[in-house]
Parts: sequence; structure tokens; C-alpha cells
Amino acid sequence: MTAFEVVYLARHGQTEWNVEGRKQGRLDSPLTPQGLAQVRRNAALVSEEPVDGIFTSPLGRAHTTAEVFATALRLPLHVLDDLSEVDHGEWSGLTKAEVEAGWPGELAVRKQGKYGYRFPGGESYADADVRAGRALAEVAQSGARRPLLVSHEMIGRMLLKQLGVEDALSLDQPSEVVYRVTIGDQSIVVGRI
Repeated sequence: MTAFEVVYLARHGQTEWNVEGRKQGRLDSPLTPQGLAQVRRNAALVSEEPVDGIFTSPLGRAHTTAEVFATALRLPLHVLDDLSEVDHGEWSGLTKAEVEAGWPGELAVRKQGKYGYRFPGGESYADADVRAGRALAEVAQSGARRPLLVSHEMIGRMLLKQLGVEDALSLDQPSEVVYRVTIGDQSIVVGRI
């Protein structure tokens, strides 16, 4: 993705289901008061950066987050369906205990082959990787060179992978962190704002 100078990746603020340990996927849950505070803090930090476009997942938790960034940066929002979170299929809305009860041993199977494992009735990281590539191509076509992408942790990992971060699948992105991915001629540098 040589069209970019830097890409900023923000995850939505903490949600009620994050606190409860429920898998959200394409379902939604409102931001908590702490989540709103995280978003406001991140927006203040990002407002000091040279962002030239904001692109967001259509899911409520990300869109609500992106609206705060848009106000702070005085930039319009562009909604991209491909920035939606990985579809957790039949596991959506469930806790790990509920998944283990309904699909004994499947969490361990997923852990062994995380990239290719497809959630029952949902997607895999491999599926999301394709969507991440399409999303970045669409952002590049917009002319943005220093975009902020507001999405989710799992699709965020695939955005990092598409940008050339080799260990992207092992990275976490807490809600209080915005990644700055600086793209040089020979290297990719990932840092936290």
C-alpha cells in the first residue's frame, strides 16, 4: 500500500459486551462510560496528527467512535462495509463458556489454526484479510494519504497484515490505543499514539 504515508488504526471504545466477555462480531453493544472516555482521549491525541480522511465500519460501536474523531478533526466520515468486524456466526453474543458448552473443544481447534478457522456460520481471519485488502484499496482510491480507520480488533489485525506487519495476528489493540503505522521505502513502523 505505497499510496499511504501513514495509516492510523483506532478500535471502537469499550462496550458493555467487552466487559461481559461476549463475542460481538457483527452484533452490537453500546459503549460504556469508560469506552466514551477512551474515545474522547484518543480523539484529542489524534487531533494533533495530520489525518486527511476518516473511514469507519458501519457497526454502531465503531460508527459512534468515529463520530467523535470526526468532530475533533473536523473531517467527514466515510463508511466502508469492509471494515466491519469478523462475523462470529453462531458464536455471536456468546461468552467463552457458552461457546465451549455448545461446541466442546472448538476453541482449542481454533487456537491451533486461527487464521483459517471459520466461525460456525461466520468468517475466518482469511476471509477478513480479503476484506481488509479491499478496504485499504478503497481508502487509497479516495486520495487519502494519512487516513484514520476506525474499526474493530480482529479486522484491525488484518489491516495491519495488509500493511505489511508480519506478526499482526498476534497483536492486541486495546480500545484505549490508536496505532500509527508509518510506511517508509523499506520498512513499516507500528507505534502507539
